Amino acid sequence: LLSAIPYIGKTLVYWLWGGFSVSNATLNRFFVLHFVLPFAIAALAAVHLLFLHETGSNNPLGISSNVNLIPFHIFYTTKDTVGFVVLLVMLTSICLFFPNLLTDPENFIPANPLSTPVHI
Repeated sequence: LLSAIPYIGKTLVYWLWGGFSVSNATLNRFFVLHFVLPFAIAALAAVHLLFLHETGSNNPLGISSNVNLIPFHIFYTTKDTVGFVVLLVMLTSICLFFPNLLTDPENFIPANPLSTPVHI
Protein backbone atom coordinates (compact mmCIF):
# COMPACT_ATOMS: atom_id res chain seq x y z
CA LEU A 1 0.00 0.00 0.00
CA LEU A 2 2.82 2.39 0.75
CA SER A 3 4.31 1.91 -2.70
CA ALA A 4 1.18 3.54 -4.19
CA ILE A 5 2.10 6.91 -2.65
CA PRO A 6 3.55 9.13 -5.39
CA TYR A 7 7.24 10.11 -5.25
CA ILE A 8 8.04 8.72 -1.79
CA GLY A 9 6.23 5.36 -1.83
CA LYS A 10 9.18 3.21 -2.87
CA THR A 11 11.44 4.93 -0.34
CA LEU A 12 8.91 4.31 2.44
CA VAL A 13 8.61 0.64 1.49
CA TYR A 14 12.40 0.26 1.40
CA TRP A 15 12.71 1.95 4.80
CA LEU A 16 9.89 -0.11 6.34
CA TRP A 17 11.06 -3.44 4.96
CA GLY A 18 14.73 -2.78 5.65
CA GLY A 19 15.64 -3.78 2.09
CA PHE A 20 14.11 -4.66 -1.24
CA SER A 21 12.16 -7.61 0.14
CA VAL A 22 10.65 -8.81 3.39
CA SER A 23 13.45 -10.19 5.54
CA ASN A 24 14.34 -10.93 9.14
CA ALA A 25 14.73 -7.21 9.86
CA THR A 26 11.17 -6.63 8.66
CA LEU A 27 9.78 -9.37 10.87
CA ASN A 28 11.68 -8.02 13.88
CA ARG A 29 10.38 -4.50 13.29
CA PHE A 30 6.77 -5.60 12.96
CA PHE A 31 7.07 -7.89 15.99
CA VAL A 32 8.38 -5.02 18.12
CA LEU A 33 5.62 -2.75 16.79
CA HIS A 34 3.02 -5.44 17.45
CA PHE A 35 4.31 -5.92 21.01
CA VAL A 36 4.88 -2.27 22.00
CA LEU A 37 1.85 -0.62 20.39
CA PRO A 38 -0.79 -1.95 22.86
CA PHE A 39 1.28 -0.71 25.81
CA ALA A 40 1.71 2.70 24.18
CA ILE A 41 -2.03 2.97 23.51
CA ALA A 42 -2.82 1.94 27.10
CA ALA A 43 -0.37 4.54 28.44
CA LEU A 44 -1.89 7.27 26.27
CA ALA A 45 -5.39 6.29 27.40
CA ALA A 46 -4.27 6.43 31.05
CA VAL A 47 -2.72 9.88 30.55
CA HIS A 48 -5.89 11.03 28.80
CA LEU A 49 -8.05 9.83 31.70
CA LEU A 50 -5.69 11.44 34.20
CA PHE A 51 -5.93 14.83 32.50
CA LEU A 52 -9.66 14.45 32.01
CA HIS A 53 -10.24 13.76 35.70
CA GLU A 54 -7.87 16.54 36.81
CA THR A 55 -9.32 19.36 34.71
CA GLY A 56 -12.74 17.99 33.95
CA SER A 57 -14.54 17.91 30.66
CA ASN A 58 -15.88 21.03 29.01
CA ASN A 59 -18.91 21.58 26.84
CA PRO A 60 -19.64 23.95 23.95
CA LEU A 61 -22.05 26.06 26.03
CA GLY A 62 -19.41 26.84 28.66
CA ILE A 63 -21.68 25.84 31.53
CA SER A 64 -19.80 24.62 34.58
CA SER A 65 -20.97 21.17 35.57
CA ASN A 66 -18.87 20.73 38.71
CA VAL A 67 -22.00 20.29 40.81
CA ASN A 68 -22.78 17.01 39.03
CA LEU A 69 -19.44 15.32 39.74
CA ILE A 70 -19.41 12.01 41.60
CA PRO A 71 -16.33 10.10 42.82
CA PHE A 72 -14.90 7.75 40.23
CA HIS A 73 -13.60 5.04 42.55
CA ILE A 74 -16.53 3.91 44.54
CA PHE A 75 -19.33 4.32 41.99
CA TYR A 76 -17.83 3.49 38.60
CA THR A 77 -15.42 0.90 39.92
CA THR A 78 -18.27 -0.98 41.59
CA LYS A 79 -20.50 -0.68 38.53
CA ASP A 80 -17.79 -1.98 36.18
CA THR A 81 -16.84 -4.78 38.57
CA VAL A 82 -20.45 -5.96 38.83
CA GLY A 83 -20.82 -5.91 35.03
CA PHE A 84 -17.57 -7.84 34.60
CA VAL A 85 -18.61 -10.48 37.15
CA VAL A 86 -22.05 -10.89 35.53
CA LEU A 87 -20.50 -11.41 32.08
CA LEU A 88 -17.91 -13.79 33.52
CA VAL A 89 -20.63 -15.86 35.23
CA MET A 90 -22.65 -15.98 31.99
CA LEU A 91 -19.64 -17.11 29.94
CA THR A 92 -18.63 -19.68 32.54
CA SER A 93 -22.20 -21.02 32.67
CA ILE A 94 -22.33 -21.43 28.90
CA CYS A 95 -18.95 -23.17 28.86
CA LEU A 96 -19.79 -25.53 31.72
CA PHE A 97 -23.45 -26.36 31.07
CA PHE A 98 -23.56 -26.18 27.24
CA PRO A 99 -20.03 -27.06 26.09
CA ASN A 100 -21.09 -28.14 22.58
CA LEU A 101 -23.13 -25.02 21.86
CA LEU A 102 -20.36 -23.11 20.09
CA THR A 103 -18.35 -25.97 18.58
CA ASP A 104 -18.07 -26.97 14.95
CA PRO A 105 -20.63 -29.59 13.83
CA GLU A 106 -17.85 -31.63 12.19
CA ASN A 107 -16.50 -32.44 15.65
CA PHE A 108 -19.38 -34.88 16.12
CA ILE A 109 -18.58 -36.95 13.01
CA PRO A 110 -16.71 -40.13 14.01
CA ALA A 111 -13.17 -40.28 12.66
CA ASN A 112 -12.55 -42.66 9.76
CA PRO A 113 -8.84 -43.43 9.35
CA LEU A 114 -9.42 -44.97 5.90
CA SER A 115 -10.81 -41.85 4.19
CA THR A 116 -9.20 -38.45 3.84
CA PRO A 117 -11.52 -35.46 4.36
CA VAL A 118 -12.46 -33.50 1.24
CA HIS A 119 -11.02 -30.20 2.45
CA ILE A 120 -7.48 -31.60 2.89
